[in-house]
Amino acid sequence: MLKRMMLVICLLFGCSSDASYPLVQGGILNLANPEKLIVINYWAIWCAPCRKEIPELNELASHYAETVSVVGVNFDGSQGQELLGEIDKLGIEFPSLVGDPRTIWGLEPVTILPETLIVSREGKLLHRLIGPQTLASIEALIE
Repeated sequence: MLKRMMLVICLLFGCSSDASYPLVQGGILNLANPEKLIVINYWAIWCAPCRKEIPELNELASHYAETVSVVGVNFDGSQGQELLGEIDKLGIEFPSLVGDPRTIWGLEPVTILPETLIVSREGKLLHRLIGPQTLASIEALIE
């Protein structure tokens, strides 16, 4: 009976999944209503194109800090000190998410790196970019 009631409530009022993700550096990012444009970049320490685009993403995060949040997701699922070491080694200056949020938008797991998602201020997936990006290629999509 309780399950049926919950189903009816979800159908009538809409179900919302928890879209709050912790950041490795502390804090929480609400991807359902982020209030800023979000750029989510998937990277790995062994990925040469990822290493090449990180300075571009650092610049994006710096130049657009008021209107855009750049966050990373480690493809390999590294955690703790290992993850912090990889972030430091690559010179990543933007925060990283603890988990992978792509199920929010019904996306399959990443198969090609790097991959970048651009999410609206309302939490809607706007762009899925495969391959390395530049500051200019992302600026063209966010301005």
